[in-house]
Amino acid sequence: MVQIAFILLCHKDPEGIIAQARRLTAAGDCAAIHFDARAPAAAYAQIRSALADNPNVAFARRRERCGWGAWSLVQATLNTVQAAVDAFPRATHFYMLSGDCMAIKSHRYAHAFLDREDVDYIESFDFFESDWIKTGLKAERLIYRHFFNERTQKRRFYAALEMQKRLGLRRAIPADLQVMIGSQWWCLRRRTVEAVLDFSRTRRDVTRFFRTTWIPDETFFQTLVRHLVPASEIRTRTLTFLMFTEYGMPVIFYNDHYELLLGQDSLFARKISPEAMQLKERLGDLYASDRANFRISNEGRALFSFVSQRGRVGRRFGPRFWERESTIGRDRELLVIACKKWHVAKRLTATAARSLGLKGVDYLFNEEGGALPDLGGIEKTMAKRTRHRRSLMRLLFDYYHTDRLMLCVDPANLDLVRDFHADRCDMRLLEIECALGEDYLVGHAARVGLVGVDTPPEALARIVPTVRNSFTFETDQLRDAGFEPYFRIRERDTPEQNAVPLAGFFGIPHERALAIAQTNHLFAD
Repeated sequence: MVQIAFILLCHKDPEGIIAQARRLTAAGDCAAIHFDARAPAAAYAQIRSALADNPNVAFARRRERCGWGAWSLVQATLNTVQAAVDAFPRATHFYMLSGDCMAIKSHRYAHAFLDREDVDYIESFDFFESDWIKTGLKAERLIYRHFFNERTQKRRFYAALEMQKRLGLRRAIPADLQVMIGSQWWCLRRRTVEAVLDFSRTRRDVTRFFRTTWIPDETFFQTLVRHLVPASEIRTRTLTFLMFTEYGMPVIFYNDHYELLLGQDSLFARKISPEAMQLKERLGDLYASDRANFRISNEGRALFSFVSQRGRVGRRFGPRFWERESTIGRDRELLVIACKKWHVAKRLTATAARSLGLKGVDYLFNEEGGALPDLGGIEKTMAKRTRHRRSLMRLLFDYYHTDRLMLCVDPANLDLVRDFHADRCDMRLLEIECALGEDYLVGHAARVGLVGVDTPPEALARIVPTVRNSFTFETDQLRDAGFEPYFRIRERDTPEQNAVPLAGFFGIPHERALAIAQTNHLFAD
């Protein structure tokens, strides 16, 4: 039978820690607490006093003065894990939490989840081969000794690092270890934490090595667990839902994130805002409940990426010099068709190709596939196509031996259209305005990972208007950009009405434009 001993590493908010410990232990679990020795003594005394009569709460025998990225965080964890092992002999799992974490599932669900597989949950990716470290020091974290904290003693930290580099004072990694890296928020079985404690006591050389590495809380447990436990008994993931912004700062959750958090495939989440009192109360009640059914949609990270990118409209990296200097060419006509419903634009270009003899390429800047000719490799990947877009279009004009070419684009590709409009070629723009029903919007959200099969209706009710507003914003930007000549056909207009802009766009008589506008099921989904 599962019993969880929570390892709470805290440094502030004594009232919140007391409430969290009471919530977790009320469901029959245990908690061992480490409260940073840098924090006020009165705050620690307040916690000890409030929880003194709770038999399911223990405290680390030694409190460490913790510093971000320092060994003190690992030592504090070891001290607290040892206290939990000694105090709670019936605990089967040990789960790392901070004071900012809250349960996003019930204790019944969490226990059943952990009882399902006899495994450990910890991120442990190869330190050197993986791309887990996005920026900053990598190998230098290990092969040099770090005696100063980069956050509080930056000049000394980098001066000591540079001196070791100049003097060639590299050190060897313990030969029998494969250093791993990952999140510090793990959940380990009892036999695993006991093995880690025994190993850290008997292998002093390993402990000494990690004492002077930088940010060892991301490598110590990750390395030892992988060293001591068969790979088949490790799930390389964290059960705590957390996200980071592009600036490396943790995403903070507020009162209106309740439904989103419940839909994630995790047991806990961090960081919960200290001001989100309603969210804390609801999540606290949730853990104490016997609820066993949760609809897992797991769209949190995709949704955050989508929403955060909407705030960066208009920002892009500067073009490379060969992009600025390349040109599609004078006396060439690029017929750009912008439509959110890609199948509608493809039907129109197919009809125009048959009736007018025009060559066309579909969403080559949006879809990896597409029947493109061999152009020397520039067409192989989306990154290459976009980076060398003018060169690519020039090659396509040359390949097809034509001076008129149709191109389908998504309205979101405003920078792409601007770049073509600034070229020496004659660019014409046709916007196809389609009705966007709720079913289409939900389907689009599912295709891009914003929603899942089990996304609750309450979440859908918030996501669908956001997607609709995003589409409206894209088309408004396209219309406000001042592209000339600009034409538009609309789903709600008759073929006779749509024939007028089509005639202007293609430069054809009204009768031929009307035939194109009368394409069977042009706007059908």
